[in-house]
Amino acid sequence: MKRNIRTKQAISLIPGILALAVLSGCQGDKAPGIDAEQATKAQNDVAADDAAVKDPTAEAERLTEWLDAKYEEKLQFSPMKLSRLGRKALYDQIDDMSEEAAAGQLQWFGKTVAELKASFDYDRLPPLAQESYDLWVFEYERDKANDAFRRHRYFANELGGPESSLPSFLISIHKVESVEDMQAYIARIAGIGRAITQLHERAKLSAADGVRPPQFIYDLAQQRAQKVITGAPFNGEGEAPLFRDAKGKIKALQEAGKIDEEAAAELEAAASTALTGTFEPAYDAYIAWLKSDKGNADVEPRGVSALPDGEAYYKNRLANHTTLDISADAVHQMGLDEVARIHKEMETIKQAAGFEGTLQDFFTYIRDDKSLYFPNTDAGREGYLSDTRGFLAEIEEKLPEYFGILPKAKLEVQRVEKFREVDGGAAHYRAGTPDGSRPGTYYIHMSDMGAYSKTKMETTAYHEGSPGHHMQISIAQELEGIPQFRTQAGFGAYIEGWALYSEQLAKEMGQFENILMDFGRLNSEVWRAARLVVDSGLHAKGWSQKQTEDYLLQNTAIPASAIRSEVRRYLTIPGQATSYKSGMLKILELREKAKGELGEKFDIRGFHDTVLGGGSLPLPMLEKRVEHWIREQKDAA
Repeated sequence: MKRNIRTKQAISLIPGILALAVLSGCQGDKAPGIDAEQATKAQNDVAADDAAVKDPTAEAERLTEWLDAKYEEKLQFSPMKLSRLGRKALYDQIDDMSEEAAAGQLQWFGKTVAELKASFDYDRLPPLAQESYDLWVFEYERDKANDAFRRHRYFANELGGPESSLPSFLISIHKVESVEDMQAYIARIAGIGRAITQLHERAKLSAADGVRPPQFIYDLAQQRAQKVITGAPFNGEGEAPLFRDAKGKIKALQEAGKIDEEAAAELEAAASTALTGTFEPAYDAYIAWLKSDKGNADVEPRGVSALPDGEAYYKNRLANHTTLDISADAVHQMGLDEVARIHKEMETIKQAAGFEGTLQDFFTYIRDDKSLYFPNTDAGREGYLSDTRGFLAEIEEKLPEYFGILPKAKLEVQRVEKFREVDGGAAHYRAGTPDGSRPGTYYIHMSDMGAYSKTKMETTAYHEGSPGHHMQISIAQELEGIPQFRTQAGFGAYIEGWALYSEQLAKEMGQFENILMDFGRLNSEVWRAARLVVDSGLHAKGWSQKQTEDYLLQNTAIPASAIRSEVRRYLTIPGQATSYKSGMLKILELREKAKGELGEKFDIRGFHDTVLGGGSLPLPMLEKRVEHWIREQKDAA
């Protein structure tokens, strides 16, 4: 069958307790030393304050001010988060990544929840404010539950680790527009060295508790770390990634006339010194430990249930990634049911394509036919990128028919930087800044083009771009009228569920005209359904890596090279793979519920704006939000 892929044209606040204190001190009587006029004025002020507290709108505004102030405090714990938001406060610092710092932040969070409950009467708040109140408490309870397993988290995983993500942060996020910015960049190089040392110490604490990832992660982490310190100013050919980036940013300052040649040379020398100072020794020590401890890890990977207290940890991971109280058995069965349902749809497309043979034979055809892949060349990579940009441009024209709220932020499609690229690695999205100064970016691993079928390309574009991650995350960051922390909230079931829902929505919007592309969409969906089966299989039912790979080969058309990387991903990020389908199914359930109750009054734009208009939410809170919208539509009718 021939390919037929075408593109058409902190505000300060007055604590509520203050009003209560004034009220208890007056009691309507004249206080000693205060004349009658002053007493009357005090009583009037108290009455005004009390009325404001009883006014739901005023109380909601007071809550927003309080939450914004607390969120600003929280941001001070993470200079890196401030940079991701496009702010330059603490611009020369890297987060404190020690276990002690994490404990201190959790303690601070707990105190804010106690203060929240003491300062606000939940029943007096309007629904949107109650949603914000609930979300702040939910995030704390989630963090507290996760803290019990702080040493169960692997130091790195198949997709990456701090050895690559920290340098990538400086390269991609830290903008240099002045000499001061470049000096901050150089200071952050030393900060990365300190952070690597802290995370190295935490990895050793986990290992002492019997928590280690499989051996292949030791190899991957070592390879990634070695790439970071290979080349000038270290040993090896060429230039190390951070030094090359630093020199490029210094040169840009010089070309903009902001520094002269002498200042440029001084900055370059300072960057070199920072890299060979605390940075290189930290990486050397980390690499040496990876080599020495590798022999203690499993050669044959096992799920986390094999770890000390592993069953409880996996239950925590499921709760974290699905935001639901759900068992591994329920997840497993949900996956089996969805795989069977989607296979029936795939059979229909197979027959429409005129293919003779079983569905598994069709999987083999999709997986192995060379015409369904771009060549593993620079031209092939550019072809993939170009077609992807075309699909995104095409669907963007249709978005206003389905959404009232649209993102302002731009989207870029790029290849992953070579120093952190993985053969068959999962495509991913990196959010831009709320003000749009840095666009959102859809990243694609392109070292092995044989891992990316053309049939999957269109689906992934909508998942990572619009109406998927880029649209949802950008809208959340741009929301107004809600506390700031909500614009940055992140729950996997909501975020990934929305992106998977977006793949089906794109079909409903008229995309996937090519029948093999539509099969690719179903292949993407069955892959996410199969993840429920294999993730729970690996971590709760004792499945081996080979058993898992065989299941995916039999039930999906994902290329074998991608399957190996995917299974390693599930092994090292337990539970994350369950977020996609659990979230999608909830969104579809809520849409059908709204359609059933509203009938002809159902508005798809209104439904989507309701789902996206509150930012990322746990699924139970999303359900509550949609139910409130349904009631409002009924009342309006």
